[in-house]
Amino acid sequence: MDTLSRFSPYALAALRIVTALLFIQHGTAKLFGFPEMAGGGGGSPGGLSLLMFVGALLELFGGVAILAGFLTRPVAFLLAGEMAVAYWAMHVPGGGFFPLTNGGDLAVLFCFVFVYLVFAGPGALSLDGAGKPARASS
Repeated sequence: MDTLSRFSPYALAALRIVTALLFIQHGTAKLFGFPEMAGGGGGSPGGLSLLMFVGALLELFGGVAILAGFLTRPVAFLLAGEMAVAYWAMHVPGGGFFPLTNGGDLAVLFCFVFVYLVFAGPGALSLDGAGKPARASS
C-alpha cells in the first residue's frame, strides 16, 4: 500500500477538481438556470433572495478558484462556511436535523470536503503549487 502514497497528490487533485466541477453547477443553476435543477429553483439573479444570490456567486467564483487550485485554502475555508450556513439556514428549518430528510446531504458533504482542503491543500495540478513538484504527504 505504501506504493500508492506516491499518487496521493493526484488523488487529492482529482477530489478537488471533481468537487469544484459539481459545486460550480450549483452556482450556474441558481444564476443562469443551467443546468436545470431537479425540482425547479434557480433561474435568474432577479428571482433569488440576497442570501441565495451571494451563495450562487460564491459557488460559481469560489468553485472556479478551487478548480484551478488558486488560493485553495482560504477559498475552501470560505466555501465550507457557506455550506454550513446553507445547511443550518436553509435545510434544517424546513426539514429537521437529519440530512437525509432535509435534503442537506450535499451541503454537509461539500462542507467537509472543503474543510479537508483547508488542511490538505490543493494537491497536484494547481496554481497554488505551480512550479513545485507534487509530493506525497508522509
